Amino acid sequence: MLAVDGQRVRIEGEDLRQLIPSLESRGYQVLGPILRDGAIVYDTVKRIEDLPIGWTEDQEAGRYRLRLRNDGAFFGYAVGPQSWKKFLHPPEVRLFEAQRDGAAFQILDNAGPPPRYAFLGARPCDLAAIRAQDRVLMEDRFPDPVYRERRRQAFVVAVNCTQSAPTCFCASLHTGPRARQGFDLLLTEIFQDGRHLFVAEAGSEAGLEVLLDLESREASPELCWLADEAVDRAAVVQTRHLDTAGLRESLQEKFDHPRWDQIAARCLSCANCTMVCPTCFCTTVEDASDVSGGHAERWRKWDSCFTQAFSYIHGGSVRPSAKARYRQWMTHKLSAWVDQFGSFGCVGCGRCITWCPVGIDITEEVRALRDGGPVPATAIREADDGIT
Repeated sequence: MLAVDGQRVRIEGEDLRQLIPSLESRGYQVLGPILRDGAIVYDTVKRIEDLPIGWTEDQEAGRYRLRLRNDGAFFGYAVGPQSWKKFLHPPEVRLFEAQRDGAAFQILDNAGPPPRYAFLGARPCDLAAIRAQDRVLMEDRFPDPVYRERRRQAFVVAVNCTQSAPTCFCASLHTGPRARQGFDLLLTEIFQDGRHLFVAEAGSEAGLEVLLDLESREASPELCWLADEAVDRAAVVQTRHLDTAGLRESLQEKFDHPRWDQIAARCLSCANCTMVCPTCFCTTVEDASDVSGGHAERWRKWDSCFTQAFSYIHGGSVRPSAKARYRQWMTHKLSAWVDQFGSFGCVGCGRCITWCPVGIDITEEVRALRDGGPVPATAIREADDGIT
């Protein structure tokens, strides 16, 4: 067995079975991709066989279908509708509960330590999304304690992408398909002479400890070249691109562009794009009490700038139209986010394109706003050609 810090090692496909027990022995709940409800989603995995082995997806604007591959790839897909955000910044979290004690209320904090998650199969674009949420929810002036404690406990097993979906555009944002930071352990899956192999490297001391538990040996230069070439090919084949040069300033200048009206005519304000987006962080707070008035709870839940109530202030919404709400979402991601946090709020994962019921494509809309082109005919789809 060989696993030295900074060195890339070779792991046979069968030997990867040791990974989940190694993580569980350290107290982690291992989360990874599984097949459910016609999609690849993230949930608890107890063994390697729980992964979507031999499955991939067909994705396009407003379309997602599962399809069998002709090999036994463990990670032969791009990204599904979920991201790791659902575990670090959960859709619903109880902030506190209050119990009546005579004439007063006693505040009861949430009991128990934060969960210890190990993310198995994190893609480079999602690592970039986690970094973005770190900046927003953990490193800003008022950190979110729920996110902070979950994030500090997390262990990340990243997987380089060796194929891209038609909706991916991470290469133009330099967020993939190769992972360069933000992981404890990094895997690249390849096939050589009919054998299923992984090239692995540690990104932290914790990752090195886990890697030492796995049967491995030094990866040959040829194997490393094959792994790098597969990742480079995944970048080259991407057909969607986002030109970020001057984008922040360009969107600021296009606030009244007629293209916003064309987008609004198609947008359903369904909020799908914000729900699947790995960087969106908007929430609302709801209070609830029992009938007797003796017990109350405060919950934080995901919200979206696409809902009219989200911008409700003193008697009315400040963004009453679909046009205003879509414009707010796009210009925040690609313009105002830079002013707030120093980077774009988009990582090029393509989820908002795939899971938009009418196939609105953020890369097309940016191009049209810059060029002034018409709505592409390919954006109009038959009703039965939607999302599974």
